[in-house]
Amino acid sequence: MGSERQRGQRGASVPEAEAAGSRKPQSDEAHSAFTPPLGMPLPPVPEDDHPTSEFAVPEGLGSGGSESATDTEGSAFVPPAGVKTGPQTGQAANFPAFTPPNGIPALQLIHEGPWQDRMRTMLRMPISERPAPERQERQDEAGPAVPRVLDLILRIGELLLAGGEGAEDVEAAMFGVAHAYGLDRCEPTVTFTLLSVSYQPSLVDDPVTASRTVRRRGTDYTRLSAVFRLVDDITSGEDFTLEEAYRRLAEIRRNRHPYPGWALTLAGGALAGAASMLVGGDWPVFFAAAVGAMFGDRLAWLASGRGLPEFYQFVAAAMPPAAMGVALSLAGVGLQSSAVITGGLFALIPGRALVAGVQDGLTGYYITAAARLLEVAYLIVGIVCGVLTVLYGGLQLDAKLNPEATLRQVDRPVVQIVAAMLLALTFSILLQQERHTVLFVTLNGGVAWVVYGALHNTAGVPAVAATTVAAGLVGLFGQMLSRYRYASALPYVTAAIGPLLPGSATYFGLLALAQGNLDRGIAHLTQAVALALAIAIGVNLGNEAARLFLKAPRPETEASGRRAAKRTRGF
Repeated sequence: MGSERQRGQRGASVPEAEAAGSRKPQSDEAHSAFTPPLGMPLPPVPEDDHPTSEFAVPEGLGSGGSESATDTEGSAFVPPAGVKTGPQTGQAANFPAFTPPNGIPALQLIHEGPWQDRMRTMLRMPISERPAPERQERQDEAGPAVPRVLDLILRIGELLLAGGEGAEDVEAAMFGVAHAYGLDRCEPTVTFTLLSVSYQPSLVDDPVTASRTVRRRGTDYTRLSAVFRLVDDITSGEDFTLEEAYRRLAEIRRNRHPYPGWALTLAGGALAGAASMLVGGDWPVFFAAAVGAMFGDRLAWLASGRGLPEFYQFVAAAMPPAAMGVALSLAGVGLQSSAVITGGLFALIPGRALVAGVQDGLTGYYITAAARLLEVAYLIVGIVCGVLTVLYGGLQLDAKLNPEATLRQVDRPVVQIVAAMLLALTFSILLQQERHTVLFVTLNGGVAWVVYGALHNTAGVPAVAATTVAAGLVGLFGQMLSRYRYASALPYVTAAIGPLLPGSATYFGLLALAQGNLDRGIAHLTQAVALALAIAIGVNLGNEAARLFLKAPRPETEASGRRAAKRTRGF
């Protein structure tokens, strides 16, 4: 009777019990501890027909304002009442440190941006946070052939590194190709002469590693641009097979240089003449410097054909311009022999490698940066050895050489602007650039010299600061043009910074050290290093400014911003 009476008193709560039973499995042990003894009346049912509990929310504290709060099951991951949550994940906005119950949303990349930016974003993420590639079904193969993909990656990276591309851009291209063919757990590594790539299919599989050595280097920006177009086609998301990629790569290797050898020799002479006019020379000095540079170019070609190392090629190329300056001094024709020597050596100063080495150091590739700077040091020593060999003979013949004569200030803005544009034009030809890029580079070089002259000569700004601003504009314009054409920024930047290179300061500093004048030599070398750093930092800042401000991330991709290493106080 007592049990029947209890069941009768519980009749009003049968629907709640059945609803609870539909949500959770009930057991006798779950109710035994809360069942009142026989003879004891049950507590009265509240007016709202909801069972009360010591865990009930007190009056005045709502459950978030939801009318269906009693129909939903409570959870430990539900944020407290009054806390706003995100629109997609439900994560509490005031508690970003907690992992939301639905998980962290996958990072998404902006597919409309250049592949360089997308791959740099991927490279600067830890491998555990990188989004998986969007695998596409290919008609001719069931999945990516890992050894062939790795070989293609290394061949593309070899062409880019041999063409003078920075280490970060080479890694970005290699990772872009790997990501396009579905190799998401892939790590490329680039040093000065060694390329390697490692792919691990999963955490339990053995990694596959391949490497390739870069033994020959050559300056051909036409080939470099073709490789960039190939990488852009592979990473564009279209069905680009491995066979087609290998075919395009073979065509790139077979293509000849766009300019013949005689055109390069004439361009080298014109570059030397333009450089001599930038440092105060006249038209006779222009032609004398051009002739000396052309003889030096032919002598360097002869040394290269005999298989001599690059160091001796620079020694041979530096001797004819110096000999031309000594001959003019002995002839007593009143021309500035030091301007002839400086102009003739300007095309030999490895400013491109110097700027590339500093940029690699700025982006964190210190091994490659150290190797590039060591290469620059060897080449400059080769230039000084060739020059000093000729100058020693000239001094024995009582030649009157005054290197400081070329450093005097000249006020010929129109002539210097034309000379700067001619220097950029001839520099672009020596770099074997595509013909449609020559005009942009020439204008960019003229703008760089106008900005430098306006700041340094007119406004009195120090040379280092003026060089930084001018190089920053060169980097900004070059990055804008490269993003417009989805190509490398090197063809639009390297030749344009030609008028800003510290050719004369480097030459005179090393020459003074070799002659025993330490104070003057250290002063010139310090100025040359400061100008080189200013050029490199300015170009790098221009590139970063273009990537930072010319790409507005969409709201759903703010989490995939371009990351870099984070350090504080050097540790």
